Amino acid sequence: MRPPVSAVRAARAARRRTDGWTDGLAAGGTDLAVQGAGKRRDRDMAGHTQQPSGRAHPGPAPSPSPGPGPGPGASERVALKKEIGLLSACTIIIGNIIGSGIFISPKGVLEHSGSVGLALFVWVLGGGVTALGSLCYAELGVAIPKSGGDYAYVTEIFGGLAGFLLLWSAVLIMYPTSLAVISMTFSNYILQPVFPNCIPPAAASRVLSMACLMLLTWVNSSSVRWATRIQDIFTGGKLLALSLIIGTGFIQIFQGHFEELRPSNAFDFWMTPSVGHLALAFLQGSFAFSGWNFLNYVTEELVDPRKNLPRAIFISIPLVTFVYTFTNVAYFTAMSPQELLASNAVAVTFGEKLLGYFSWIMPVSVALSTFGGINGYLFTSSRLCFSGAREGHLPSLLAMIHVRHCTPIPALLVCVNLLVPAAYLVFWAFLLVFSFISEPMVCGVGVIIILTGVPIFFLGVFWKRKPKCVHRLTESMTCWGQELCFVVYPQGAPEEENGPCQPSPLSATEKPLKTQ
Repeated sequence: MRPPVSAVRAARAARRRTDGWTDGLAAGGTDLAVQGAGKRRDRDMAGHTQQPSGRAHPGPAPSPSPGPGPGPGASERVALKKEIGLLSACTIIIGNIIGSGIFISPKGVLEHSGSVGLALFVWVLGGGVTALGSLCYAELGVAIPKSGGDYAYVTEIFGGLAGFLLLWSAVLIMYPTSLAVISMTFSNYILQPVFPNCIPPAAASRVLSMACLMLLTWVNSSSVRWATRIQDIFTGGKLLALSLIIGTGFIQIFQGHFEELRPSNAFDFWMTPSVGHLALAFLQGSFAFSGWNFLNYVTEELVDPRKNLPRAIFISIPLVTFVYTFTNVAYFTAMSPQELLASNAVAVTFGEKLLGYFSWIMPVSVALSTFGGINGYLFTSSRLCFSGAREGHLPSLLAMIHVRHCTPIPALLVCVNLLVPAAYLVFWAFLLVFSFISEPMVCGVGVIIILTGVPIFFLGVFWKRKPKCVHRLTESMTCWGQELCFVVYPQGAPEEENGPCQPSPLSATEKPLKTQ
């Protein structure tokens, strides 16, 4: 049994429009559609696939056959759902900024500042610089309403190669290593009450960290709503723990224990910081605010992003700056600068000094904070891979979502005026120059890692006339991944096509879905 001629022509036309990694995938999809049109699995997936707008067969779409579970009907689109409201948007920003660093080792700023007063000033300035960057991103998020954050904006403005290099470094180094470090920190601190007098066994820590990653990957694959609820709860837990530290610090101040905060002591330098030291201090402070741009990775899932994206940024950044600054003030009411620099876990030391029997709250708070951080990283990084695949910079399987849960399962498994942006760029250019001067080897290795993506870009994306064997291999792998994860390309939102803030046409909406 052969499919209609118009369907074959539509698939062939779509094949000519496809580029990059998916250049061969659409072509192979035509052959698969012809060979397997009479199979039952074709009928099961047919109801979940999308025809390119304006180029499909004019007849009615086939109704879905009963598949593995209740799939969406003809009236329900397979697309990313707008389920992130203002509260969840704020918790995504706050939860990704506040990790374990403020609990464990906020001493990087103090170490390079040379005094308590200058260190506190750096924390406030770091929040101000982050606010400048967030203003830029608020405008970018409204002007380019695509998920993917940095990658989407770099690709849109500077072209495919620059976007691919950013994506390459993030997928190859940044996100995997960050998730590994955070998950190991979670397991070590959650096991600390069980092993109070020794270091937890390495095997137990690794097993628990793997279990944590698997659990949160399953949650993010199952429901966006579940993932955002976890983010809401654990971000609230972080803020409660830090509120306990800040409240205890204020009690200390009211009792007169603020010797280190007196102006005469606060600006008593034990070393004279050079320009390089100041740059490193600002760099440490800015790194503590990393994660402020993660909401832009899920712009397409925000409810009313034109309003809620700027609002969430304006609420979250000042709140985090306040919390960071006064948490450090609280630390200095209980510890001298030398004690803080010598401590391997500042919040735990603070708890042991002031909380007595309830000092166990601090390691548990660190564990809960890292658990929420892992959830936030998984939630946002999967959208980066999803956006990259949609642009043809990663295998097309990663641009597909589950037909019932509407979550990007394959991507989860890989894991203003001109003065504002100008000031932000000048600040980071200053830090970059002094970072190269202070740590040339470290910065050089980072540049080399990024440049390793150049040949991958030209082989995988820029080279369009690939051998047929490569197309067949990538097509078979994509189809196998579709069957395993039960995913298809998301359908476009017809109600947004003629809206006042219409995004640039995305390549994913122009590509035919494979009917397995």
